Amino acid sequence: MSGTENSRTALGVVVACTIGNMLCMTTTVSAVFGVFLVPIAEDFGWPRAQVTSVLGLIAIINAFAYPLVGRAIDRFGARPILLAGNVLLAASVASISLAHATVASFYGHFVLVGLAGSIPCTAMFSKVVSGWFDKKRGLMLGISAGVGNGVGATIMPIIAAASLAALGWQTSYALIGAIIFVVGFPLQWFLLREPAPVAASINAPAPQLEGHTLVEALRTPAFWLILATLGLGSGCLTAVFSHVIPVLTDRGFDLATAASVMSTLALVTSAAQILSGSLLDRFASPRVVAPAFAIATAGLWLLEHRDGATLLVAGAMLGIGLGAVFGALPLFISRYFGLRSYGTIGGVIYAIVMLAQGGTPVAMDWMFDSYGSYAPSILLIEACLLGISALMLVLPPFGARRVAHEDVAGLAHVGL
Repeated sequence: MSGTENSRTALGVVVACTIGNMLCMTTTVSAVFGVFLVPIAEDFGWPRAQVTSVLGLIAIINAFAYPLVGRAIDRFGARPILLAGNVLLAASVASISLAHATVASFYGHFVLVGLAGSIPCTAMFSKVVSGWFDKKRGLMLGISAGVGNGVGATIMPIIAAASLAALGWQTSYALIGAIIFVVGFPLQWFLLREPAPVAASINAPAPQLEGHTLVEALRTPAFWLILATLGLGSGCLTAVFSHVIPVLTDRGFDLATAASVMSTLALVTSAAQILSGSLLDRFASPRVVAPAFAIATAGLWLLEHRDGATLLVAGAMLGIGLGAVFGALPLFISRYFGLRSYGTIGGVIYAIVMLAQGGTPVAMDWMFDSYGSYAPSILLIEACLLGISALMLVLPPFGARRVAHEDVAGLAHVGL
C-alpha cells in the first residue's frame, strides 16, 4: 500500500471511529436517559431511583467487561469485534422497547445493553485510532472521541425528545436501535480497518517510557488524590448531566428547552476536553483545571435558580467542568505514573470512575424520592465541586517524566 493510500485508509478509519463514538452507548443510552426517565417512572409507577438504578448496573458491567473486550481485540483484531458490537448494541437498545414493568424484564434488557455497549465503546475505538497514528494521534483521538461523543450527545437527546412526543418511549428506543445499525454498520464495514503493517510515519509505535507499577502507584498520595478529585468530580457531573432534563422539566420548562441545555452541555464538554488537555500540556500543572470545578458549581446554581438564555450559559459552564475531568484524567495518570503500567493503573482508576458515574445518578434520585426535590442533592454536589476545586491545589506537581498527551488521550471518554 502506498503512502497516499495508507493515509486515505487511516483517515477513513478516523471517520469510522468518529461515527462509532457518535453511536456508542454513552450517546445512545446515557445521554438520552434523562429524556425517558420521567415517562418510564410514570408508566411503571416506580420511584425515579428504581429506574435510574440501571445506570449503576451498566457501570458495574462495564467495569468488568472493558478489560475482557480489550484482550479480545488484542487477540482477534478490532474490525470483526467492533462490527459485531454494533449489531449487538443496536439489537439490545431496540429490545428495551419490549421491557415490561417488572424488575427482571426492565433490568434484564439493560444488562444486555451494558454487555453489548462494552464492545463498540470509545476506549476500543481509541485503540484503533492509536494504532494508525503517532505524531497526530492526539488530534485524531480528539476528533474521533471528542467530536464523535460531543455531536452524538447533542443530536441523540434531540431525536429522543422528538420521538418521545410522537411515538412514546418504547418505540423511541426501537428507533434509536435502528439508527445505531443503519447509520453505523455500513460506514464501519467500508471504512474500519486494522492498522497497516508498515511502520509509516502515521502509524509508527510510540516509545514506551518507564513508570510505576500498580502496587507502587497505590502507595502514592497522587493516586488517591486523583480519585478524590477527578473521580468524585466525574461522578458528580455525570449525575448532573443525566438529570438536566428532569431538573428543568420539574421547574416547569418544556422538553425542548431542557434538551437544548443538555445539548449545549455536551458540545462544550467536547471542546473543553481538548482545551484542558492543551493547557495541561502547556503549563504542566494540575492546578490549571481547578477553576473548571468552580465554574461548574456556578453553572449548577444557575441551572437551579435562573431561566431564559441563562440556562444555556449554565449548560456551557457545566460542560467546562465535565470536559476538564475527561481531558485531565488520562493525562494525570500518565504524568504521575508513566506508561509502564498505564493500562493496569488506568483500568483500576477508570473502573472506580465508572462505578462513581453509575452510582451518583442513583443517589441523586434516592434523594429526590426522599425529599420530593432535586434541591438537596444539587446543594450537596455544589459543595463537593467546590471542595474538589480546593483539593486540586493539593495535588503534587507533575514529575520529571513527560508523556505526550496524545499517547493517552484515547481513554478520556470511558462510562457517559
